[in-house]
Amino acid sequence: MSLLVAQVIVDVAAYPVDRPFDYAVPEEWHNLIECGSRVKVPFGPRNVLAFVVALKDHTEVPLNKLKPISQILDIEPVLNNEMLALAQWLKDQTICYEIDALQAMLPSALRAKYEKIVHLNTDIQALDSKLQSIFRKSEKVNFMQFQRENALHELKEAIKQGHVMIENSVKQQGKVKEVRKVCIASDEALLIELEETLSNRAAKQKQLIAWMRQHAGEVLTPSDICSAVGVTMAVLHAVIERGAAHFIKEEVYRDPFTKAVQKTDFLQLTDEQAHALSKIKRAMDNKHPETFLLHGITGSGKTEVYLQAIQHTLQEGKESIVLVPEISLTPQMTERFRSRFGELVAVMHSGLSVGEKYDEWRKIQQGKVKVVVGARSAIFAPFENVGLVILDEEHESTYKQEDSPRYHARDVAIWRSKFHHCPVILGSATPSLESFARAKKKRYTLLTLNQRAKNQALPEVRIVDMRAELKGGNRSMFSEALIESIRIRLEKQEQIVLFLNRRGYSSFVLCRDCGTVVECPNCDISLTYHRSTEKIKCHYCGYEEFVPQTCPQCQSEHIRFFGTGTQKVEEELNKLFPEVRVLRMDVDTTKQKGAHELILDAFGNGEADILLGTQMIAKGLDFPNITLVGVLSADTSLHLPDYRAAERTFQLLTQVSGRAGRHEKPGEVVVQTYTPEHYAIELSKEQLYEPFYEREMLTRHGAGYPPYFYLALVQVSHEDVMMAAEYAAKAAEYLRSNLPFSVSIIGPTTASISRLQNRYRYQCLIKYKIEPNLIPVLLQLIKLYRSDWIKKGIMLTIDLDPSMI
Repeated sequence: MSLLVAQVIVDVAAYPVDRPFDYAVPEEWHNLIECGSRVKVPFGPRNVLAFVVALKDHTEVPLNKLKPISQILDIEPVLNNEMLALAQWLKDQTICYEIDALQAMLPSALRAKYEKIVHLNTDIQALDSKLQSIFRKSEKVNFMQFQRENALHELKEAIKQGHVMIENSVKQQGKVKEVRKVCIASDEALLIELEETLSNRAAKQKQLIAWMRQHAGEVLTPSDICSAVGVTMAVLHAVIERGAAHFIKEEVYRDPFTKAVQKTDFLQLTDEQAHALSKIKRAMDNKHPETFLLHGITGSGKTEVYLQAIQHTLQEGKESIVLVPEISLTPQMTERFRSRFGELVAVMHSGLSVGEKYDEWRKIQQGKVKVVVGARSAIFAPFENVGLVILDEEHESTYKQEDSPRYHARDVAIWRSKFHHCPVILGSATPSLESFARAKKKRYTLLTLNQRAKNQALPEVRIVDMRAELKGGNRSMFSEALIESIRIRLEKQEQIVLFLNRRGYSSFVLCRDCGTVVECPNCDISLTYHRSTEKIKCHYCGYEEFVPQTCPQCQSEHIRFFGTGTQKVEEELNKLFPEVRVLRMDVDTTKQKGAHELILDAFGNGEADILLGTQMIAKGLDFPNITLVGVLSADTSLHLPDYRAAERTFQLLTQVSGRAGRHEKPGEVVVQTYTPEHYAIELSKEQLYEPFYEREMLTRHGAGYPPYFYLALVQVSHEDVMMAAEYAAKAAEYLRSNLPFSVSIIGPTTASISRLQNRYRYQCLIKYKIEPNLIPVLLQLIKLYRSDWIKKGIMLTIDLDPSMI
């Protein structure tokens, strides 16, 4: 008997089992099992899910102790060899469990409890006799039945020939969507015989069978048949009962797209665009895994370069992955791609239902689409022949995953490009400093678009000093300049975008007698007031309560809302301009599925004069009638305790300014600020990226931050503040005694949000240049934590590239 051993990673996220285990493959499954399939294995007292990561013909485990696999869950692997290698790389790069990396690559429908159903796709006569007997009673059979009947080999062969298809039917989740259809008997003699046996009183039935003779063997929907022949459903049912046809269920893919799109043609490229595209095409043709930084000012036509580069991959018979940072950008971006590539486009983002995500994933896995557009997780799209990967707005922090595995989509994109020998395009009007520094060092290839695609001028930007407004007696949230500009645009029937870097009605609730700010009982953060529900909410843990009538500290009735939220701005606008039509786009108005698209469509159709919103309106919007952009609070992101605050402010202001005057009409931007002299605000006025880059790099160099240093964040939390502080100090001490002096350990200090969900948080920041010993030392720290500290209720997390510190 030949020995076949499967190495599996079990679905148990625990340190002692984060390694492959050997299991014997029963001989009858030798030709069935493949790497990337899921299996059930006996593990301790129970059977657990596991992923097969390798197959071999030997083992170090004594044969009398080698347990067999108890069940095969997939005949067709759910992960290919590339994904298995990528999981291994993610485990090392982000210090996570390998099972977490494997699970991150699958849609949630495949992570839930599910059963596998096998569908008959063909005439039963085409099947092997063993399968015929299984399918005789029903065209849908549970996968377990084939295991019980020892018919898996025959099943695998039938799948290869396309005679049957497997679906994962997920309990309460991503089931395959089906429609009921009528399959007309293919035997015309049978239909003639049935027609002759009917009495003349059943005229409608006779008429229907006569029609069926002309459509023998066809599969149609019941409504199509009834309307074609002019009969009722009752007549159709009567004929089916006589054996002239039978009902079948046919799978249909859920359509995540809510509307049809018009086909569009490729545009004439500018010289700059054509130069950029030729360099990208050359890398594709030479199968060179080059990383391009496409730095183009807002409106310079980066998307057209993406579209024509993708066209080249399709001509080569390859696939493309396009990542966008925000779910709100996905509808507009997807529409542009679908208008060029039609049915070849799939979409993946968190706004889809579990079933829609599952269907889109299967379309990709089955090779039915060639382009996927989506948010961060779309980087794991299971394409087999990738020709191009694009990250639009590459500077965005949403490309970083905050939970395990803490990957950055940019790093995964570059890894996949090396695997497939294809280029990566990182596109942005305001690249991250790290990316631009790599381009300067020639690690990335810099492609620049300095001109807007339609040669329009950049919008005129006015910076308004709100301190002067206050001195002049204007206590409104709108400066005189902005009010006047809004009035002019409303008279001209042009559209306006107002950007506020906040959500909710007001930032906090404060007592004017004792100064108490109402805070979340679980987190050290003020609660945000929401007018629509008259509640104050914590945006971190979800805690909410009704607005207090009196101060919880001193019982004073002088408790007021401070700060500015989108709802409050909307109220003020309605006071100033009673006739104005405002659409609000923030976290509260976009909770419903498809809400982003509905709001943007309404604005695009001219149903509102002003689009008011938070970060989600800052990027990607492209409407011809927007001629004014107002930024109400440029300083909000400037004074955060974050070394990237200036960079993020510059990026945000540049991006939001770029929404104005993108077409024929000239644009204007009014930026309201209390710190007009800050270089991030001054330089965003002219979209001067390089001077900002030089200035910010000096600041980073002096403070020892990226891109001059790498950062790692070690965070310790516990429900007892003293325990959290004690073990954070132990972690810092361990790191200091095991790492060289060239590595700076800062801390322990309290985290920027010192308490979250009732856990106190302390952290240490590690700054280093190149330190080969860092990962081994961190792994040893994790070992120490998992062997001892975890028993005391301590939680330790390590982020090797923190987006916030």
